[in-house]
Amino acid sequence: MCLGVPGRVTETYTEHDVLMGRVDFGGVAKRVCLEHVPDVQIGEYVIVHVGFALSKIDEHEAQQVFAFLEAMDDLEELRREEASSAASVSDL
Repeated sequence: MCLGVPGRVTETYTEHDVLMGRVDFGGVAKRVCLEHVPDVQIGEYVIVHVGFALSKIDEHEAQQVFAFLEAMDDLEELRREEASSAASVSDL
């Protein structure tokens, strides 16, 4: 089973002719491909799976999923990944 995680789009930009963005997952920001949701606007929520936004969702639904993941403590995995990424970048 695959899990898509909701996130809020905080920035959009084009990289090598591909629509990309910065997406916030409850305090953890990641770079995400937005090509499958070309009409997404800053502030909207998307479902992301392995770095690709697959669809837009409304804020209420996103908050419900965040609450569920927080209750399961699954957001901690995203936070660990972010800390690990930051450490490896600072080593460069």
